[in-house]
Amino acid sequence: MRILFFSNPLPERLTPLLPLARALRESGHTVAFATAVEAAPRLESDSFELMLFGPTTHEVTAEVARRIGVDILFSPATDVMAEYFAGARVDLMADEAVDRAGPWAPDLIVSEHCDLVGPLVASAHEVPCAVAVTGPAPEPEELDALTATVRSRYLDRGLQPPARTPSGRWLLHLSPPSLRHEEGPSSSPHHMAMRADPCRGPVPQPRARRVSGTGRPKVLVGFGAEAVTSLELGPVLKALSALDVDLLVAAKGRRVDVLEGEGEEIRLVPGTAIAEALEDVTAVLHHGGPDITFAAAARGVPAVVVPESPAQLRWTERLAAAGAAIVLPAGERDPATIAAGLGALLSDARFTAAASRLREEAAAMPTAVQVAEWLVTAVTAADG
Repeated sequence: MRILFFSNPLPERLTPLLPLARALRESGHTVAFATAVEAAPRLESDSFELMLFGPTTHEVTAEVARRIGVDILFSPATDVMAEYFAGARVDLMADEAVDRAGPWAPDLIVSEHCDLVGPLVASAHEVPCAVAVTGPAPEPEELDALTATVRSRYLDRGLQPPARTPSGRWLLHLSPPSLRHEEGPSSSPHHMAMRADPCRGPVPQPRARRVSGTGRPKVLVGFGAEAVTSLELGPVLKALSALDVDLLVAAKGRRVDVLEGEGEEIRLVPGTAIAEALEDVTAVLHHGGPDITFAAAARGVPAVVVPESPAQLRWTERLAAAGAAIVLPAGERDPATIAAGLGALLSDARFTAAASRLREEAAAMPTAVQVAEWLVTAVTAADG
């Protein structure tokens, strides 16, 4: 079977799809990704077939700003979000995507829920489509805006527009139930959960250097492992070092001056070893990206989160509502405030208990391998 994945090139949209793509390929199916060239570094290690075309994040952002005078990176407004994902990006990519997908002849298209190009391509070629909800689902009013905005893009191409978005035949939920919104109406008749752990790479990763048994809580500082961080890690680590904890720091190649000459309470973790490092920590600090959020939830690790974007804020609000995190104000920079948040988290066992419940929910979800088998069976049955 030939499976073509579509995704925005944003890391938080793309990487949660990787476990399913790997599982399908390991089952003997041909897998390709269609996305912008900026996503190539995140895909090359897996050696997937790549169709690198379409607008970059910067190009779509610039087009949205040109059309309505607002930068989506700094505004959560519903109309801006809809123009980005269902308007400008579709306009800049859909026709080429339809043309490229034809000769490749996919049997199934898989897209993430903010990619509205994949479902349109599936409709144009009469190919079944599965949509993976890779993060916090949009609010009902946002779904309405996406549906309304993309409608004309279908009609202009002689296609039947979806009654609702997400519009795949199958809808895959990657979040544990406690991190989802209440189920709303959908044009997808079949729903299935899928356990996501994108922090696990395609090959065995180097093990994190373990802090010796000091008896202190071990804390993973994951800011440096995320795609973008504006925090200065040095001052944050100095403030955290005043607590009675051992620190594992995910530096991912970033220079962390405070590590030089510091005591044994700080160790570097390779950016590729996040999943393994999370097996041995009491808490984690991060910005709310899906990679590390999914990985921490799957292991029952509570978090202190400093979101840096509207999407991260919405995601982490669900985490806080589940009782598994302390969420600081978006863009918080004060090291003392971040350290105080960690101190509060470590002093209250309710956060760990709530995180353990998320771990149990995640463990009960089907694996990517199981979902891959289910999807292939469903596509085969639909073709029959």
